[in-house]
Amino acid sequence: MNEPVIDVRGVWTRFGETVVHEDISLAVERGEMLGLVGGSGSGKTTLLREVVGLLRPSRGEVRLFGRPILDPDPDVRREVRRRFGMLFQQGALFSALSVFDNIAFPLRELKRLDEPLIRDLVLMKMAMVELAPEMAGLMPAELSGGMVKRVALARALALEPELLVLDEPTAGLDPDRSENFVKLIRTLQRELDFTVIMVTHDLATLAGLASRVAALSERRLVAHGTLEEVMAVDHPFVRSFFASLRRPAGA
Repeated sequence: MNEPVIDVRGVWTRFGETVVHEDISLAVERGEMLGLVGGSGSGKTTLLREVVGLLRPSRGEVRLFGRPILDPDPDVRREVRRRFGMLFQQGALFSALSVFDNIAFPLRELKRLDEPLIRDLVLMKMAMVELAPEMAGLMPAELSGGMVKRVALARALALEPELLVLDEPTAGLDPDRSENFVKLIRTLQRELDFTVIMVTHDLATLAGLASRVAALSERRLVAHGTLEEVMAVDHPFVRSFFASLRRPAGA
């Protein structure tokens, strides 16, 4: 049996006297697109940071591709981290680097590729996310919010990851740009067959992308399953969060 791409095992998270997570266990299988939802302060972004090794849980373990994300061997940690890409909420582009150099950054970090190959790969990633080649020389300050997201997505995909981690992928976008970005991610996932975990508060993004949903509330995982299964769970947060999806059109 194949290992889950993400395996969260009995995670507790505590900051001083504040407990954020109590005994969270969650598996994400290969090819799934999991949407992680929760109210403000529910710890969804904290859990995402633990999944990618930016935070260490107080108790429990997170494994990616069958290996601990915080394995004591730095070579193992490096190898695991090369297998996922992350799209941060505001894009987190390097402001002093051009579009080209932002996307090239993870490729250059490998120290295995020559510049002509890096150039070809960057232009290929730009084409993937529907960015014209002439945008390569622009600086982040010259880009619209939608373009920043596309450049950040191209950078996240630079090393052809098996797992894509998305933190509020459509935050700050107007409805049309948000819908187009969701379609782009869905198309790329279908073509490249990567696994997705994302934090989102946007119901349209969740409905457009997630094959499964996990809901956090009161420090615990209160629902996990398909969108329909989660919406059927009788819990105050679940009822409130999904109320607009249950409401009949025009109501």
